[in-house]
Amino acid sequence: MATRRKKSGAYMISAVAEMYEIHPQTLRLYEREGLLRPSRSDGNTRLYTEGDLERLEFILNLARDLGVNIAGIAIILQMRERMEQMNTEMQGFVDYVRTEMLTRMQSMPRDTAGLVPMPRTSARTVLVPRAASPLVEAARSLPSGKPAAKKR
Repeated sequence: MATRRKKSGAYMISAVAEMYEIHPQTLRLYEREGLLRPSRSDGNTRLYTEGDLERLEFILNLARDLGVNIAGIAIILQMRERMEQMNTEMQGFVDYVRTEMLTRMQSMPRDTAGLVPMPRTSARTVLVPRAASPLVEAARSLPSGKPAAKKR
């Protein structure tokens, strides 16, 4: 779907309806159903931001191209928001585990040759080169915590 929009600013309902070739009542319905939440001016005029337009494009793609009804769109949007929240929480957990593993590995005693004691599996302690320690390598291989770029 090709759109003709500027890089920033807010759009009134009539401009958005014209850009996307939909009736203004459709936009009002989407707002009433909680699918869109445009901001309001001092005069109570609906103002659609770039984020609102991206969300509208997603909604229109579901409705026009995939034939999803309003109830289905609402469920999909809720699931999408929940997945983004879970992704954020999971990334925070991965960052915590990575930091904790690196901190613990760095605080482990080592001998002068740069060897680290591995957890005991028998009566003797096994020393391995620090770079080859599975925990250190696992911690280093975890994602850095930077969010991935969104695909469009």
